[in-house]
Amino acid sequence: MANIQDIRVWSPALQKTVPVAQVVSGFETAFENTVIRGRDRIQTIITSCNPTGELATPLFNRLKPQIEAVELPPGYSLSWGGEYEDSKNAQNGLLSVLPVGFLLMILTSILLFGRLRQPLIIWLTVPLAIVGITAGLLAFNGAFDFMALLGALSLIGLLIKNAIVLIEEIDQQIEEGKLPLTAILDATVSRLRPVAMAAATTILGLIPLLSDVFFVNMSITIMAGLGFATLLTLLFVPVLYALLFRVPYAENA
Repeated sequence: MANIQDIRVWSPALQKTVPVAQVVSGFETAFENTVIRGRDRIQTIITSCNPTGELATPLFNRLKPQIEAVELPPGYSLSWGGEYEDSKNAQNGLLSVLPVGFLLMILTSILLFGRLRQPLIIWLTVPLAIVGITAGLLAFNGAFDFMALLGALSLIGLLIKNAIVLIEEIDQQIEEGKLPLTAILDATVSRLRPVAMAAATTILGLIPLLSDVFFVNMSITIMAGLGFATLLTLLFVPVLYALLFRVPYAENA
């Protein structure tokens, strides 16, 4: 009890620390029933921490092997909960329905154009975002956690939209009577500004989330992936369109 009275606390009025005995009149002790925590009817000891100045995922990945290397007494076991457990459960639930979602998206793109080559071009642009996502997470020391996975899925929709806009413009100009090569060049130039501006506004809108520990990996994923993939899409889609539709380079010569 004497040690408790010597604990110093901050006094806003005096702007310094004072012994706790000067703040309270005294201490009373009372008996309380012991709290026994358990998970799945097994007595459990729970420890937790909140990192400061560092993201939780990189710190967890660094400390996890060190903690698991500790030899436990017989009858004891170690399991991870908290954010790690919640993220793992959420990923398992999401990955179970992910193939169905991708299948519906692919079928929708095929029905939209009524052909296979245009959807093939569209979906071949999706892997371009992986380079940007990887570079962004490495540059900002981020981790591909559950929130980053959600950002990647959102990014796929944005990239598909950009590719659809560009391919539809090419097809429309060809239907209007332009030569395929001329239509590809004109459509790319005409769609450059709206596609780039849409990507820029999305990236700028995500900047405030960089300071949020919960959303930082998702924002990095979308910003880096969208910025890198948008530039490559404006180059990759026209080239791939010309290759798959066998557009001659010197057709208008």
